[in-house]
Amino acid sequence: MERLDQQFNFIREIDKEKFIGRQTYLTDGERKENDAEHAWHMAIMTILLSEYANEEIDVLKTVTMLLIHDIVEIDAGDTYAYDEEAKKTQKEREQKAAERIFGMLPEDQGKKMKDLWEEFEACESKEARFARTMDNLQPIMLNDATDGKAWEEHNVHLSQVMGRNKNTHKGSEVLWKYALDHFISPNVEKGHLSTDEQIG
Repeated sequence: MERLDQQFNFIREIDKEKFIGRQTYLTDGERKENDAEHAWHMAIMTILLSEYANEEIDVLKTVTMLLIHDIVEIDAGDTYAYDEEAKKTQKEREQKAAERIFGMLPEDQGKKMKDLWEEFEACESKEARFARTMDNLQPIMLNDATDGKAWEEHNVHLSQVMGRNKNTHKGSEVLWKYALDHFISPNVEKGHLSTDEQIG
C-alpha cells in the first residue's frame, strides 16, 4: 500500500498544475490558459500531428514528456517566454522543483519521470525535439487565434518570436513552415507583432 499511497500523493500534488497560469489566452480571448490545459492540448496535438515529425517518433513517449514537462512549475512558477530576467533563474528553480515533485513517486517511477523531464530539457532526442516543436507552436497558434492579444499586451517583437523558435524546425520542418505562413506572417501584416526585420 505504501507504493499506492506515494502514487496518489503525487497525483493529488499535480492537481496544482491547474492553478499555474500562463500568459497565453484561450481562443475566445477572455481568459488565459493554465499549465494543465496547455499540456492536454499539446498531447492531443502530438497524436494528430506526429506524422509531420522530421523523424519517426515514439508517440506515447512524446505525449508523456509533454504531459509532465511543466509539472515543475507547481513550485517554480511559469516563466514567460519573453521574460529575460526570470529566465536567468529558471533552470535552478525548475531543477529544485523536479527533485521534490518527482521524488514523491516510488523510486522507479520517480526516476523514469525525472529522466523524461530532463530529456525534454536537453532537447537532444527526436522525441524531445518534436515535443519542443509542440510546446512552441501551441502558444503561437493561440496568439494567432486571439489576434495577437498576448503579444500586443507584452509588446512582443517578431525578432523575439523568431529567436524563441530558432530550433522549432528541428522537430518538424512542415509544421514550422505552416506556423510561419499561417500564424506568424499574418500577424506581422496586421500589426499584431512589431517588426523591423524580415521573416526568413
